[in-house]
Amino acid sequence: MLEIGKKAPEFTLPDQNGQMHSLKDYQGRKVILYFYPKDNTSGCTAQACGFAELYPQFTEKGAVVLGVSKDSVASHKKFEQNYGLSFTLLADPELEAIQAYDVWQEKNMYGRKTMGIVRTTYLIDENGVIEKAFSKVKAKENPQQMLELL
Repeated sequence: MLEIGKKAPEFTLPDQNGQMHSLKDYQGRKVILYFYPKDNTSGCTAQACGFAELYPQFTEKGAVVLGVSKDSVASHKKFEQNYGLSFTLLADPELEAIQAYDVWQEKNMYGRKTMGIVRTTYLIDENGVIEKAFSKVKAKENPQQMLELL
């Protein structure tokens, strides 16, 4: 996990509509950047729906929510449509941001070691500096936790 107080790594990734987004596009706003393992899985769906439900409150507070996984643009589009998600999902199949933010790690699944995304959420301030970082977050509780931080 990256250190609090450090400059957040820059990235440029496509969203669920194929439009490119860079961290620098959000200068002057707080960014909730959350990394999740896979579209349309139970934990990831609970987390995404939580962020979607609270999204108006995030925008009221001047914050933007960006979800990142290694799924494709097409997968993100289906995920957005299936659950009426109201925020940006970024596709990172090349693991550009995923590795830069140190969330691609060894995981132990049923005694088998695999590499994957550790569910992690960063709060990045208006100047692009990491304000808070949470690793191995609880999917259902994370959206409310982040809203309370703002």
